[in-house]
Amino acid sequence: MDLQIIKGSEEYLRAGAYYVRIQAMAKAHGIALEEEIDRRDGPSCHYVLVLDGSFPVGTCRWFETAEKTAEIGRVVVLPEYRGQGIGRMAVQAAEQWIRESFCSKIVLSSRDVAASFYEKLGYHYNAQHQAHSDTFPCVYMEKIISCRS
Repeated sequence: MDLQIIKGSEEYLRAGAYYVRIQAMAKAHGIALEEEIDRRDGPSCHYVLVLDGSFPVGTCRWFETAEKTAEIGRVVVLPEYRGQGIGRMAVQAAEQWIRESFCSKIVLSSRDVAASFYEKLGYHYNAQHQAHSDTFPCVYMEKIISCRS
């Protein structure tokens, strides 16, 4: 594998992210396009795309939700690439970008079956908040980060 990570909001990155999300989640779970590509997607959203050569194989997105708080979401890896650390790479790249952009806290809604993945990355449950759970049972998780000086 020849993995590389690219970050940005350009249309070609969004297209790559949408491809991975549609192939790995929408298609597999019958999620309608208007639900998968939601109001948060677009030029003001930040995308991390993991490529194998020039082929998109993993992705995540992030956006600000409040002052000094970002939400990471839509962490997806193509099925044939899972178990190789690509999801971790995408999340860690987003965390670094968030840390460089501003600092304090990252939140996310995790599918309940994937929560242990985020726990290994330092995220903790916060039962005081409601998780977004339109399609799957989800839990709300957060991580306090420090900004890069």
